[in-house]
Order: sequence, then C-alpha cells, then structure tokens
Amino acid sequence: MSRGFRVPRQVWVALVGLGLLAALGWVATQSGPLAPIRVTVTPAGKNDVAPALFGIGTVEARRAYAIGPIAPGRVRRVLVDVGDTVTTGPLLAETEPGDPDTRGAPSAAAVERGRSTVSAADAQVRDVRSRHTWAATEARRAEALGAAGATSQSAVDTARQVEKSAEAQLIAAESTLAAARRDVTRLEADTGGAQQQRSNLRLVAPVDGLVTARDAEPGSTVVAGQVVLRLEDPRSVWISVRLDQARSAGLRAGLTARITRRADPLATVAGTVVRVEPISDAVTEERIAKVAFDRLPDGVSSGEMAEVTLALPVVRAAVVVPNASLRHRGAQQGVWRYADGQLAFVPVTTGAEGLDGLVQILEGLQLGDQVVVYSERDLDDDSRVTVVPALRGAAP
Repeated sequence: MSRGFRVPRQVWVALVGLGLLAALGWVATQSGPLAPIRVTVTPAGKNDVAPALFGIGTVEARRAYAIGPIAPGRVRRVLVDVGDTVTTGPLLAETEPGDPDTRGAPSAAAVERGRSTVSAADAQVRDVRSRHTWAATEARRAEALGAAGATSQSAVDTARQVEKSAEAQLIAAESTLAAARRDVTRLEADTGGAQQQRSNLRLVAPVDGLVTARDAEPGSTVVAGQVVLRLEDPRSVWISVRLDQARSAGLRAGLTARITRRADPLATVAGTVVRVEPISDAVTEERIAKVAFDRLPDGVSSGEMAEVTLALPVVRAAVVVPNASLRHRGAQQGVWRYADGQLAFVPVTTGAEGLDGLVQILEGLQLGDQVVVYSERDLDDDSRVTVVPALRGAAP
C-alpha cells in the first residue's frame, strides 16, 4: 500500500508566514501609516460673495448728562427717581448752601441806598449847574460893565472868581454822581450774582430724557460738580461695536447692519453705521464703530450686549473656494491643488469672504481647479492621497 504525498511542515509555516506578511502589508498600505491619506476635494467655482463684518457691542446713549450743583452745599430734596421720564424745565432736585444765605438782603438794601445816593447826587449836580449858569451870566455882565467903565476892575474879578468856583463845584458834583452810579452798578452785579448762585442750586433737566441714576439723597453733602442725577436721551441710543482689525476692511459709515440683542435673541432689527471712531483699541487690536437703530426696539436698555453683522457690497461672479481649504506654510497662504492624482501647494491671494464660508480667490487658481478641503492628516508635497466623498473627524 502506497503512502499519500505530505506537504512538509516547513512549507506550511512558510505559506502561513507569507500570508501574514501579505495581510500586514495590505493593512499597512490601506489603513496604516503607509496608507494613502483620505481627502475631500472641491472645484474652484464661480459665485457671488456677500462679505460681512461681525462684532459684539454694547448699547449705550450717545447723549448722557451728569447733573449736579456748581457750588458746594447739601441736598435739600430730590423729586425724581431712576426710571422716571423728565422734560426740560421742571425742578428735579434742589440743594442749599452750606453757609446761611445772608448776602441777598444786605445787597438789595445796599442797592436801594446806592440809588438814593445817585438821586441826591443828581439833584446836587442840577443845583450846582444852575448856580454855575447864573455865575457865568453875572461874569459876562460884569465884564461888559467894566469895558464901558461903569464898574471897577475889582468887581469884574470877583464875578469871574465866582464863575470859576461854580464851575469847580459843578465838576465835583458830576464826579460824585458818576461815582454813585458806578457803586450802584457794582451792587446790582453783586445782587445778580447772588441770585444766580441761588438759581444754580436748583437742578433742572437740560433736555427731555430718562433718569438712569440717583447718586445723592436728601441730606447728603455735595461738592461743586458732584453728580446728583444722571440722565440719558433715549432717542440717542446706539451700539458701540468692536470689530477685529484684521477683518475690518471695508468698514465705513453708512453700512447696513443686522442687530441681535442678547436680551431678545429671536428678534433681528435693522441698523446703520453712523460713525467709525478715528482711534482704535491698540491693546485688543479692534476697531470701534457706532451703529444706530433704524427703529428703536421696545425694552432696549443701556449696557446690554448685542451681536452686529455689517453687510459689505456683494462681489459678483468671483472665483471662490471654501475657507476650510486655505492652508498656511509659514507666513504664506495657499491651497492644496489636486490634479492627476498629485498634490501641489499653490499660494493664493484672497479677497472678500462671506459668512457662508466662501472666499474669493484673486490670484493663484483657475476656475475648475480641484482643491483639498479636508484631510485625515497634515499634507506635504509627497503625500499619497485618495479622494473620498466625505470624512468623519477630518482635520481641515
């Protein structure tokens, strides 16, 4: 009886080893570190780009007023409270001087005495002027008689002396009258100043507005310039928006805005950029713009936060790629272009960028060029890649 052919054990071991090596090689080249990197690609297309700027701002009043006395004193009464709407004119609060107000009555009495003195001096001037006129007439008559030889020279000299004396008295009386009038003017000014100081103790609203703070209560001692009440003009409410300097190209007054208040996130209201501040924040590297509401929403309050999107002019029919396809090599920006199974890093110059993720390409790509959007790992010029429809957990 013949024996069947038996494969030596060494051959089986060799075959099994080769199979394992083949499986290991397949795993290494298909899913291991030597496997092609899976990527997704998209062609550079032509589309409109609607660029926009986004920033977060704070609601504040364009016109706010700090109301307080211009002289030290004590708060006598406060007639309004926070949240009250006030109009121009009515009394809001009143202070009183720290020292008793004793200047008003003496000043008024002094003015009356001064006016009496003016009246007396004026009467004296009229009297002296009358006597001076008489003395001048007598002197002329004496001179005429002296020239005719009807009177002595001594009588003529006496008449002339009386005239000169009357003239000197008239000058003195007129000087006294002028001094009295100057005293009255000074006293009236002092009285007016005292009255003005008393009126300055009355605090009134300079404009129609809303009381936002009450910083002093009756009985409190205040110094000149210390704030008792704060007002805001609710019609002047706007948003102070901060925007990244690196993404603020195109920021200017007149841009339309979409505003979403944190206090009302489901409502979006329209606005307009009314001013771009000439000074930026050098610490945070932000530019500051003032955005006004086209129509003031109900319930808006100073200090609340708002998200603001500013619409820039639309760029028509631009060559665009997703912003996720942009890569950086050092300081150089570019994309990975995929052609004929090969990768090449292509520097690009970008333009407008929309909130939908599309970026305008000004230089570096042609319409239809395939670019890598996502990849499993970082790429280089020697990377082997395989294109797939989508990746999970992809690295941009």
